[in-house]
Amino acid sequence: MNRWVLLFPGQASQYVGMARDLHDRYPAVRDLFAQADAQLGVSLSTCCFAGPEERLRQTAITQPAVFVHSVAVWQVLAAHGLVPAVCAGHSLGEYSALVAAGALTVADGLALVGARAGLMQRDSEERPGTMAAVIGLDDAAVASACQQAQAELPSEVVVAANFNAPGQVVVSGSHAGVARAGELALQAGARKVAPLAVGGAFHSPLMQSAATAMAEHLAAVDWQRPTAPVITNVDAEPTADPERLRDALARQITQPVRWTESVTALAGDPALRVLEVGPGSVLRGLVRRIAPGMAVQCVGTADELEAALALL
Repeated sequence: MNRWVLLFPGQASQYVGMARDLHDRYPAVRDLFAQADAQLGVSLSTCCFAGPEERLRQTAITQPAVFVHSVAVWQVLAAHGLVPAVCAGHSLGEYSALVAAGALTVADGLALVGARAGLMQRDSEERPGTMAAVIGLDDAAVASACQQAQAELPSEVVVAANFNAPGQVVVSGSHAGVARAGELALQAGARKVAPLAVGGAFHSPLMQSAATAMAEHLAAVDWQRPTAPVITNVDAEPTADPERLRDALARQITQPVRWTESVTALAGDPALRVLEVGPGSVLRGLVRRIAPGMAVQCVGTADELEAALALL
């Protein structure tokens, strides 16, 4: 019997036209987008289906868009009988994972994501920053480059923020801090340093104000014990303890995403069937680098969803 692992993508997986085919084919998806539009007070469906791209890239829109797309796919899978054995999400995707695991309701998840997106966008405007992917350098060397840049520029901020896969680490912080860390990484042998099209310095100390405020929002919702464990970004280990899950989400805003370790925690079980639930295929690409023997099936379009349903 298959044991399903559900992986949920985060910010940067969005694209203009996302979920439109799902919306056209599945009434449940239409209902969820209508709920999101009403609850958030913005036409999220229009932003997803028609853009413009600049609007969709705004943090306050991007995060709810990816969340709703992912949860919409999950709801259809669940309605056809899929029960996850374990869930995980990359950054924002952890909220989708918690909904799929039953720790949060859809309405509470959407409210939390809306609050998180607004707080992170506010912090990005008040304390501007950026992120860049360092390619071809090991984790320790990237962390060392960040530490050296921070020492050289004590008024700036730069940290290793996403340990995405072997040889791919994202750094985050102030513009000058990230630029200097990138220079040092190239000097240390990095193959490439690629700036990311993001709205701020996520998973860095520049998000501390958002993290503090977010802890209050997380404490205000009703948490349930999940029916499947969730591998949290900050601890890279599965837990079904609601208190630990809530605490991990609060810490996640300023602490690194330990994705390599999270995927490694899943490797070695041949009974696991892995689905990437939501827009794009970013996580499948990362898993290939982390655990080449672990096949990931993407489920983000209507046709992909039909293919997945045929396996149930």
